[in-house]
Amino acid sequence: MRCAHAGWLASLPADLRNRLIDTLSPNEAWALLYDWSFWARANQLPPPGDWRVWLLLAGRGFSKTRTGAEFVRSRVAARRARRFALVAPTAADARDVMVEGESGLLAVSPYWDRPRYEPSRRRLTWSNGAIATLYSADEPDRLRGPQHDAAWCDELASWRYPQAWDMLMFGLRVGSDPRVVVTTTPRPTPLLRAILQDPRVVVTRGSTYDNRANLAAAFLDQIITKYAGTHLGRQEIDAEILDDLPGALWNRSLIEASRARHAPQQRRIVVAIDPAAGSGEESDETGIIVAGRDSRGHGWVMADLSGHYRPLEWAQVATAAFHAHRADRIVAEVNNGGEMVATTLRVVDPNLPITTVHASRGKAIRAEPVAALYEQGKVHHVGAFPRLEDQMCNLARENGGSSEVQHRRLARDRVDALVWALTDLMVLSMPAAGIYEAYRQLNDKMTAADPGKSSSEPVRR
Repeated sequence: MRCAHAGWLASLPADLRNRLIDTLSPNEAWALLYDWSFWARANQLPPPGDWRVWLLLAGRGFSKTRTGAEFVRSRVAARRARRFALVAPTAADARDVMVEGESGLLAVSPYWDRPRYEPSRRRLTWSNGAIATLYSADEPDRLRGPQHDAAWCDELASWRYPQAWDMLMFGLRVGSDPRVVVTTTPRPTPLLRAILQDPRVVVTRGSTYDNRANLAAAFLDQIITKYAGTHLGRQEIDAEILDDLPGALWNRSLIEASRARHAPQQRRIVVAIDPAAGSGEESDETGIIVAGRDSRGHGWVMADLSGHYRPLEWAQVATAAFHAHRADRIVAEVNNGGEMVATTLRVVDPNLPITTVHASRGKAIRAEPVAALYEQGKVHHVGAFPRLEDQMCNLARENGGSSEVQHRRLARDRVDALVWALTDLMVLSMPAAGIYEAYRQLNDKMTAADPGKSSSEPVRR
């Protein structure tokens, strides 16, 4: 999708284009450089009409951040809004992406009208008196009192607490035309689905391909080639809202039913780690999950600290979580790293109580007892963990047939750490479990070969 005006300029012969640009005065050249309506693609400009919420669902690299920042800048310049709310999944996201990022408000603003940024006050102020305040969706109560006449909400599908949206909308009550732009890569969350059903919401959709002219060739070669057509690619590149994977161990409604705002007093807490085999850009993430068990025997998932880390970095993150949550033990998988996993942790803190575990069975088989605990209503998520929950809902049973093959390239690091944590806390070992599982695997194999000859009887001893 080309920019109407910039596309026309680019279509001119080079000599004519250069002559036209040379005729501009310095002030005219600066004005053109910062004229977003000239450079933007059609799906990056606010839609016409009397709408209240503009929902921009787009893939990675679409330039959603630039679109949101330019929406704010245009409303300020036209004096259509004076009190903005800038809401991101976390305070760091609001600062690093919406304000200080390469496409954030400071970067897209011209030098003659750049807002004054006060990080300690979480505020930007423009020369005409307009003010934008930064908020974290992790702290919905901070939106309870303030009033605004416009808002920019970034990556709404990754917000841990949907209540932040409700608090924002209650406060969007000043001015004659309060409006909100939401820029997000879609996930099938209840909040996003509810917004899509609201008749006052105007939806614009876009994909990574829309902005390919401005993306690095290496990004397109690596990401598009690797993920195009996969479940993850359809979500992150094509911006599709995908339903649950058939045969998956978890589904969205099951996880949503487990949601809670606060965790009770915990009897035992662990930090589980699934270390990545490497630390490069192509490596998996290191899964780090904090979970506990209360006096009723229910499990509580309290933090997902997973990410791309070097070995010493993930050890520092896990150790900090251990102390912050007053955990009882660190549970670490040692398939990738062996004794070096515990050694790395003890470099950071030599007194850490560590249990090492070794995966001898497939991820889905190990996850089945944990998924059963969710079905029994015995596990709860404190807030939302979008990336973890995406992995959970895309982990199919290992005899799930083509679905498992189709989605084999999805990451499993976060859900693997979750399984280790809840297994340590809640799953009791069963005598002769290995015999039963060997029987089940053999039965699954024979069922796949000849469905008419399967058996549901356990092994007799």
